Amino acid sequence: MATIGSRSGRLYIDFRYRGARYKEYTGVQDTPANRRKAEQLLKRMEAEMTLGTFNYLNYFPDGRSAAKFAAQQQRQAEKRSAPYAFEKFADIWFAEKEVEWRQSYRDVTRLTLDRYIIPYFRDKRLDEIDKALILKFRAYLAEQPGHKSETLSASRVNHILIPLRMILMEAADRHDFKNPWVNIKRLRETKPKVDPFTLQEVQSILETVRADFRTYYTVRFFTGLRSSEIDGLQWQYVDFDRRQILVRQALVQGKLVDTKTDGSSREVDMCSQVYDCLQALYEQTANTSGFVFATREGTPLHNRNVTQRVWYPLLRHLNLTSRRPYQTRHTAATLWLAAGENPEWIARQMGHSNTKMLFEVYSRYVPNLTRKDGSAFERLLKAEFNHPRATTDKE
Repeated sequence: MATIGSRSGRLYIDFRYRGARYKEYTGVQDTPANRRKAEQLLKRMEAEMTLGTFNYLNYFPDGRSAAKFAAQQQRQAEKRSAPYAFEKFADIWFAEKEVEWRQSYRDVTRLTLDRYIIPYFRDKRLDEIDKALILKFRAYLAEQPGHKSETLSASRVNHILIPLRMILMEAADRHDFKNPWVNIKRLRETKPKVDPFTLQEVQSILETVRADFRTYYTVRFFTGLRSSEIDGLQWQYVDFDRRQILVRQALVQGKLVDTKTDGSSREVDMCSQVYDCLQALYEQTANTSGFVFATREGTPLHNRNVTQRVWYPLLRHLNLTSRRPYQTRHTAATLWLAAGENPEWIARQMGHSNTKMLFEVYSRYVPNLTRKDGSAFERLLKAEFNHPRATTDKE
């Protein structure tokens, strides 16, 4: 606690600040009037210390610790005026944030930083990065070769820009400079290609596919599981009593990881076809592997091998349009909609946070499957207006 003392007839203030003790002389005589002034001064000091706004030099510019506080202020000013180089701060930001993320997101973000963002901004100071440079970087990304296309897609470019925006926002806040990310819009993305199979095509596939993969594709078509979710599915997460598949993990790059988002962790109801197939498979393989779908060695299926050796040859054999296995997920959504299932239930089955995706993407396929294209309304009107109403004596 701060106190006022006197030595050789002169007043001094004894206080503690940030764990250190200071004894500063005022140079004024010890009189009742001067003591009252010193007490008022002490109250202001204590209030500022509580608020975190205390500045030693404002009260004791010639004090014994003035040089130390002046040097400290100089270092802080230099830090504000000369922020870290981008690469250094990006690494600090990543180290602080990665504890919040799932392993798969950590890996993707680290790859994005190392492959695209840091090489471009490596030697730039944070306060040198402006809107023009960000837009130039965005244009540079749009010209880079893509994995499955000539250049990176708009969606991929937008995802690469997310860590950059987060880094610059955090840096601007910490180093007190204007955030350059102002009115920078996302590139317009094309809607994902959704090309579901018809129910007749599904039947043909399941009747023709190799017997050892019939259950695998039955589950894919009638549960809407993602490739990583079905490849990482284990028997411990198949609840036959409740007729549910518990989606808790996914197989990403050969490693079991937690599901993509909290919404992806879900319970998927099994229809009779899925339930019966899994029951039969469980009796055959449960003692050989913990994975529902596994190789002869008991290891998880390698999605790429299955796709190249089973899926695409099967589609060619049936003269069906070549489509990625992910279309089995889209097929499940459209079949559920066509059957008239509750959209909220479908969203939960798919792991969506709401029904927006259903109505924006999938619902346009429903008329082709069920003929619910307005014709039912036409029949209602025709039935009502083409038959004269019974009249009464009063009329």
